[in-house]
Amino acid sequence: MTMTDTKTVPTFGYELIRDHVLSTILGKHESDILYWSGKELARKFQMFSMEETTSFFQEAGWGELTLERLTKNEAFYKLTGEPDLLQIEKRCFRIEAGFLAQQQQKLGGFLTECFEEKDLKKNVIQFHVKWDLKEKI
Repeated sequence: MTMTDTKTVPTFGYELIRDHVLSTILGKHESDILYWSGKELARKFQMFSMEETTSFFQEAGWGELTLERLTKNEAFYKLTGEPDLLQIEKRCFRIEAGFLAQQQQKLGGFLTECFEEKDLKKNVIQFHVKWDLKEKI
């Protein structure tokens, strides 16, 4: 195998784990646990800039992440991708939200949270990352 070869996981296998096994195991706590799992992933896969999260999302198979707007204490991202891969209508996107929150918190040094909103008509997930400039970490 050369350095340019890439390993891929079949979409079906990914869907089995993400959409069926995890939701069954986590039950009614799925949303909260996935958010904290995303934060833990961000601790293990630390980025040196928020721009790096774009390529991380692609490599993880999470979709195309785009920064839409940035202010002094918040950022707005858009996640897009093929409808069959995103499964926006049935999937929880809290792991991605937790990942973004923790990356921003580590890089910015302020307490950070992230909220996601689905736009089913446009097949887009909007992430609102907000940090508290009064809460230094």
